[in-house]
Amino acid sequence: MKNSPCSGGSFDQPELEHRLDEIAKEMSAPGAWDDMDKLTPVLKEKGRLEAELARCAALLTARSNVEDWLLLAEEENSAGEHANEALLALEEATGGLEALLERYELDLLLGGEDDGADAILEIHPGAGGTEAQDWAAMLLRMYMRWADLSGFTSAYLDYQDGDEAGLKSVTLRVSGRNAYGFLKTEKGIHRLIRISPFDAAKSRHTSFASVDVMPDIGETVKIEINENDLRIDVFRAGGSGGQHVNKTNSAVRITHLPTGIVVQCQNEKSQHHNRATAMSVLKARLYALEMKKLEAVKQAGYSEKDAIAFGSQIRTYTMQPYRLVKDHRTNTECTDVEAVLNGKLDTLIRDNLIYEYQSRQSPK
Repeated sequence: MKNSPCSGGSFDQPELEHRLDEIAKEMSAPGAWDDMDKLTPVLKEKGRLEAELARCAALLTARSNVEDWLLLAEEENSAGEHANEALLALEEATGGLEALLERYELDLLLGGEDDGADAILEIHPGAGGTEAQDWAAMLLRMYMRWADLSGFTSAYLDYQDGDEAGLKSVTLRVSGRNAYGFLKTEKGIHRLIRISPFDAAKSRHTSFASVDVMPDIGETVKIEINENDLRIDVFRAGGSGGQHVNKTNSAVRITHLPTGIVVQCQNEKSQHHNRATAMSVLKARLYALEMKKLEAVKQAGYSEKDAIAFGSQIRTYTMQPYRLVKDHRTNTECTDVEAVLNGKLDTLIRDNLIYEYQSRQSPK
């Protein structure tokens, strides 16, 4: 393993450590903490570099474990004693190294400048009332489970209960290195085919929900917003959230008049905090809109999505009459529907990242 991913390129360990030393000096300089707008990007870079070094150390440790167990297995095989135990340990160590390398491969496939950012994820049910609203809630659980399994954190920014079950809309922030880079492949229409639990006749139903994903740009990109272009409404938060939330006008809805974009937040008890969070989501939506204009041929923006209905889906989850998840962009199929709905999305995400990478590399 001469060409270790930790021995060159973006994983040049001495270079990473040198940059961390520079950041430490920047943070210890007089007045460095006085301007948080300037300091926030520095802190994010510090976190990213520390994560790079930690992963590099994990890869080197895993490789060393494989080499040690390989040597021991060869010795035990010659001696004929404890050979099986050494081989089992070698198999386990090899599996651990493979898992780390697969994750490293995924990171290499991320080529967008915003891929390293946190993600803002929105889910909206299509037509169909309770059926579609329940499907939207199933998707929400799937992405929250995926976030947990992947070491990300997730937090509600807004949640609107469904009429009888499920949800009418939800906005979620998923935080962690490359959260947007992974989740951007989930943007589009998702279709579910199943025997309806809400139908006494037990007939088969098809439900749709849309997923939108935007990078949480924070303060890294300056988006100028004219206060005169905003209509800000406050209202009493609905649904769960605590006694105080439901009794005060703490929820905030912001309408950006020039574009018609509407965002709202009700997850905090403080109206001030909800307004700040809603403004953050609005900036992300406006940024995504600008990126859509620059990449119109890719039809990546939310306003360019087809109707939330048959024929426009990126993925179908079939539970009856057979069991299959099929991604219509890559033709990836998975028969373990429950595993996918429980957050096992890595294969689907990986295949889409490879598909996007190959599309970028292919001549126009």
